[in-house]
Amino acid sequence: MNEKNLAVLALILSSVVILGTSPLPGMSQSVTPSTNEPTIVDPNSNLAIEKYAGGLEFPSSMAFLGPDDILVLEKNSGQVRRIVNSTLLQEPVLDVQVATKDERGLLGIAVNKDNQNNATFVFLYFTESSRDGDDLDGINPLGNRLYRYEFVGGKLVNGKLLLDLSAIEASHHNGGRITIGPDGNVYLVVGDLQDPGQTTLTHLTTAQNIANSLYPDGTSGILRVTQDGEPVNNIFGGRYPMELYYAYGIRNSFGIDFDPVTNNLWDTENGPDFGDEVNLVEPGFNSGWRRIQGMEEAPEQLSLLVRFPGLSARDESLVGRLQELWFGITGISGGVYSNPEFVWDNTIAPTAIRFLDSEALGERYLNDLFVASYSTGYIYHFEPNADRTGFVLEGDLADGVADEFNEADQLVFAKNLGRITDMAVGPDGYLYILAIHGVEGIIYRIIPTANIPD
Repeated sequence: MNEKNLAVLALILSSVVILGTSPLPGMSQSVTPSTNEPTIVDPNSNLAIEKYAGGLEFPSSMAFLGPDDILVLEKNSGQVRRIVNSTLLQEPVLDVQVATKDERGLLGIAVNKDNQNNATFVFLYFTESSRDGDDLDGINPLGNRLYRYEFVGGKLVNGKLLLDLSAIEASHHNGGRITIGPDGNVYLVVGDLQDPGQTTLTHLTTAQNIANSLYPDGTSGILRVTQDGEPVNNIFGGRYPMELYYAYGIRNSFGIDFDPVTNNLWDTENGPDFGDEVNLVEPGFNSGWRRIQGMEEAPEQLSLLVRFPGLSARDESLVGRLQELWFGITGISGGVYSNPEFVWDNTIAPTAIRFLDSEALGERYLNDLFVASYSTGYIYHFEPNADRTGFVLEGDLADGVADEFNEADQLVFAKNLGRITDMAVGPDGYLYILAIHGVEGIIYRIIPTANIPD
């Protein structure tokens, strides 16, 4: 790691102590990842953790090109690195100019193979800059941008700009996770672009459930576009960019994934100093931020939530009633709030969320949900309930809330993995974990113990 990146890393990590935040999600000041060896907690799993690859600089996200072929993003260098058969190739497949302050950078990746046209498309989300790290010198970035590239001859080429979103409001809460849905469309989560350390809020929109504020600008939501960057349909009504929104009211997120059984979308959401969430994200979902974080049943709080094209749910005016009627006639939801399926009252800084659509780790984990923590180095295991709209939870967790930090220990699947930024299920069916251990970016792989060479 060069001196510039070390300096940036030291500066950002120092904010953990000062602000209770991290270079990715917000986190508790009191939680520090263990420096012990990575361990599977379940004693009956017959699984082990191996180091698959290393040598990365501040990795933020990864995606598989094929078996033993992974693309990894380096947040601050702006480089897309390739790992083949556990070996990090020397030359990046792409090097883009990125702003790097706080949570800006090269953030999200998804890969889609178009077998009909024998093409591989790679989608990248990053904070684009005229020079690397310009924002460290006080120069505003060009924007948060979603591009589509073609993978040809070992390189990413023919970049096409799909979305151009503002990035100047704040250097925090840029979100960035991308996934390709069962419908073939691209789903991108973007945070509220609000600096959590600011006492005077500078970026408020109605997508944050603040009535009579700015019109939504593509932040605080999960956006959906075709692979050519076109809107799919308008769930909420209203002018552009509302037709991009699949969900809103999201503070910040580093994890989205589709249930392989139901095709429902799920996410993780980062709270401030409380209320980290796991959510079932149905079309038109309103996650409640800034009015609600964590569980909420109080009618007076629910009545403050904004529906679209921008009226409060408690608006009893003639315009409001006509709008409600129009929502019903056209099938536009206007926004539907539901409580999270699980909440950590003490923040664990959740990042990746992944359904294990494989029996390679044993039938007991097939299609179960795993959630990674950046601040603790834990991976949590959730067993879906019968209709896969929630989880099988017992004892103190039956209410879906971990009131105390150790209360969720019964859900811990693995630990001591450093600062986890992403997870993926490989073509081999194993679970891969992208993490930062010290200053080195590492990919771990969870495999059956029987597969470890003597």
